[in-house]
Amino acid sequence: MIDPRIRRGTERMLAARAAASDPIGWKAGFGAPASLASLSIDRPLVGLLTRSRLLPTGASVSVGSWAKPMLEAEVCAHLAADIGPGASPASALAAVGGWSVAIELADVSFAPTDVEEIVAGNIYHRHVLLGPVVPSLPTPLSFAVLRDGVEVAATSEPEALTGELGVVLASMADTLAACGAGLRAGEVVITGSVIAPVPLQAGAWQVVAYGLGEVGIDIR
Repeated sequence: MIDPRIRRGTERMLAARAAASDPIGWKAGFGAPASLASLSIDRPLVGLLTRSRLLPTGASVSVGSWAKPMLEAEVCAHLAADIGPGASPASALAAVGGWSVAIELADVSFAPTDVEEIVAGNIYHRHVLLGPVVPSLPTPLSFAVLRDGVEVAATSEPEALTGELGVVLASMADTLAACGAGLRAGEVVITGSVIAPVPLQAGAWQVVAYGLGEVGIDIR
């Protein structure tokens, strides 16, 4: 049974997706244990990715007009097969044809308290950047976030915040299926921030996932 707040927000998000000409995939959000607890939800929220919001690594973005700009370091799954409702975590992982590191830029423009409004507003999404695709995830997997070459955050346990990636993908498939959509072959899925979102300041930012790749952006 899907939380009615999640259903209403997801249906509104999907209506916006239907009007978009360039959807490329999906994003998970608010899947960290503290976020699940604070919103009283049982699964990560699902948002939309579009090609118009996809930036190349090294792009420059001005965030001076944003309310609360944040950077999230993420793992991106590149789907080679559909993931249907009721999929097991193992079968969800088996549907992934490749993996990459990702940066998501978000603007927390209103307080994150209303689940429906968070999802309907596409979970604060502004831009996404994807690194090169590799066929499998390295083990172990660790991440670092750097600003102007100086490490500002790191983790050697990326699934501690996102949850196990197969579980995340299966949950997203269930949520979308309940609202008449799904995870499809050819789509990309960013699976949630592996490090607590980092407030953005001007500088050259990099996310390095050792063995997976790196991606960077210049913030003005």
